[in-house]
Amino acid sequence: MKVLVASHTYIVDLNCEKFKTLAQLDPNIEVTIIVPKKWKPGGVQNKLIETKPRVEGNFKVIPITNFSQNNQGLLTFGTDIIEVLNNFKPQIIQVEQGVKSFAYAQLITLNKWLNLKARNVFFTWWNLPYQSKFPVSYLEQYNLSNTDGLVAGNQDAADILRDHGYNKSVTVMPQLGVDQVLFSPKKQLDLAKKLGIKKEDFIIGFVGRFVKEKGILTLLKAVKSLQNKPWKLLLLGRGELKNEIIEESKKNEIEDKLIMVESVAHDQVPHYINLMNVLVLPSETTYQFKTLTAVGWKEQFGHVLIEAMACQIPVIGSDSGEIPNVINDAGLIFPEGNSTELKNCLSQLMLDPAFADKLAEKGYRRVLENYTNKALAEKTLKFYQSISDISTTNK
Repeated sequence: MKVLVASHTYIVDLNCEKFKTLAQLDPNIEVTIIVPKKWKPGGVQNKLIETKPRVEGNFKVIPITNFSQNNQGLLTFGTDIIEVLNNFKPQIIQVEQGVKSFAYAQLITLNKWLNLKARNVFFTWWNLPYQSKFPVSYLEQYNLSNTDGLVAGNQDAADILRDHGYNKSVTVMPQLGVDQVLFSPKKQLDLAKKLGIKKEDFIIGFVGRFVKEKGILTLLKAVKSLQNKPWKLLLLGRGELKNEIIEESKKNEIEDKLIMVESVAHDQVPHYINLMNVLVLPSETTYQFKTLTAVGWKEQFGHVLIEAMACQIPVIGSDSGEIPNVINDAGLIFPEGNSTELKNCLSQLMLDPAFADKLAEKGYRRVLENYTNKALAEKTLKFYQSISDISTTNK
């Protein structure tokens, strides 16, 4: 099986692990990823990244000349992509720029013109209802009508595209898996000492952006009257709410319990997660449907949840977006924005360590079964086989 993937996501080596693992599942699987030659993550103000080729056995990353260096929807590739397609002759083409992307339309069209007869697949995270107007509606319908398989990052994305007329194969899974070697249980005695954390402290953790939609202010309300046992609140991240968080903690007289750590490198995040007794993701939906467009935000997945679960840390999440589906029965769910219910969840774990340990173990098993790079690679392979007559024994 020959798989070609196109996305700006894979300019980051760490993000390639799922597809690298896919190429290792069977010697007859080949995976080639095409990425933009030049890209500015985060927008025009950020540093321009010039990507490099990568070859590891049956896994390759090939930079391709690109138009638009920071807009996912407008990204398209130069004519050098034709040589790659003709030489590789993929049987699966997966584009991860969304349903209304020009890159997906470009790959669909090249698939036809070059008579590759590959199956067309796309990935999307988009989980807010919307209506498309001409000419965008034409682009969307062209892409959907030529799609053989949809990989949706969450159930809402799958449901929305069903409402837009897509009626073929769908699978729901995140774009990226969790590295169970990096994110694993490890004692952090030195880091605990450095941060002033004592053995008896119950550490309530949050990892993410300091913005209102992530629900940090609700978390502050929930913890301010906790009295079950000594506790501290560890916030790892950065954002516009930093000063407000500090002011609220002073107002509620819990500033001595607050530990704020500016964003750290991704490979350092598990050190902080392993300090926690619970990780909380209290996301809050903000979208409103206006003039055919959804404005706002809803949690698309909550990747930090599976990172904590991989470290055998119990999790609590709000019911925003995909969070309940990610946690399932391996953690606690509360109504978004409800600080009283969040406090009750925290108290339950503080007062019942055995229950907390049970959730931690269930979360760990759930990650191993569903969210490691290997688990996602195996699910991806089964999906590809289900939309085609290609087996790993045929090239």
